[in-house]
Amino acid sequence: MIVDCAHYQNGRRQHEGPMSLVEAAARCDGNGFVWLGMVEPQPDELDEVRRLFGLHELAVEDAQSFHLRPKFEQYENDIQFAILRTARYDAGREEVEFGEISVFLSPTFVITVRLGIASELHGARLRLEKHPELLEAGPVSVLWAILDKVVDDYAPVVEGLERDIEDVESTVFAGAVAQTERIYLLRREVSDFYRAVHPLLVPVDGLERGAFGRIDGELVPYLRDVHDHLRLVDEEVAAQRDLLTTVLEANMAVISTELSRVSARQNDSINRLTLIATVFLPLTFVTGFFGQNFGWLTDHIGSFAAFVVLGLGGLVAAVVGLVAVLRVSGHLAARDAERRPPAA
Repeated sequence: MIVDCAHYQNGRRQHEGPMSLVEAAARCDGNGFVWLGMVEPQPDELDEVRRLFGLHELAVEDAQSFHLRPKFEQYENDIQFAILRTARYDAGREEVEFGEISVFLSPTFVITVRLGIASELHGARLRLEKHPELLEAGPVSVLWAILDKVVDDYAPVVEGLERDIEDVESTVFAGAVAQTERIYLLRREVSDFYRAVHPLLVPVDGLERGAFGRIDGELVPYLRDVHDHLRLVDEEVAAQRDLLTTVLEANMAVISTELSRVSARQNDSINRLTLIATVFLPLTFVTGFFGQNFGWLTDHIGSFAAFVVLGLGGLVAAVVGLVAVLRVSGHLAARDAERRPPAA
């Protein structure tokens, strides 16, 4: 879909209202340049633009799909092609949304193709139209306006990611276990953001130095300002990525400590149950033995004294024997050492 198409000459917009593609292509043969803006166009729309403006089919194909990294390329007929990655922080979902802007740049026209909701350019066009002295520099001034808008939109993303990282960091270093999935998602967002920012450094520096054509002197300070802001964002994103790596390692250490505590509690419970079972094992044997209904037992063990000596005495003897065995084997000494508080 075409959102705006305008012809600029001597730093001024030459008409108001819509302009057809055929008229726009015809005005490229005269003075000034044409800026055509499109948002998520259909393949037939892009194909018509390709025929009218002589765009390379590979560049048009790239403009219809998302890329992980920005890039700058040179095609025939002095047409340059750039892909810029845009970003926007959604505070409600605490996520980063990415978009893309493809720019076809020639001495007589600029064509922008936007993909995704994070690629608004209307404000960049309005700002540039308020600076006719910059528009007089030609199509490269449009590229500066787009770069300036994209880089300025990176700042809120950095701030949003910084808040998310601080929340996770405070949770982890307070000794609590943070959601590992949340840390992984944050790190992936920061990595995607880094891939959108870092590859732009070299092309923007080359653009400032005239590697893609002569730059009007009036525009050089503005390009330098964009480059400085981009370097600052790149440094902050790189620091965030390193910090998230540290937070992830710290969170894994907290999880390991918590698992050790749970394992220790489970081991202690198992030891208690084992001790109880060990105590009742001989007692069960004694009571089971004297509970047999053999004639000799029922005929000869019938008095209270026999019950005390053989019954209760057998149980006491079994417990005493068990304690003696545990002390000889060292199990009771080990449990006493575990319970004894450490020396100051």
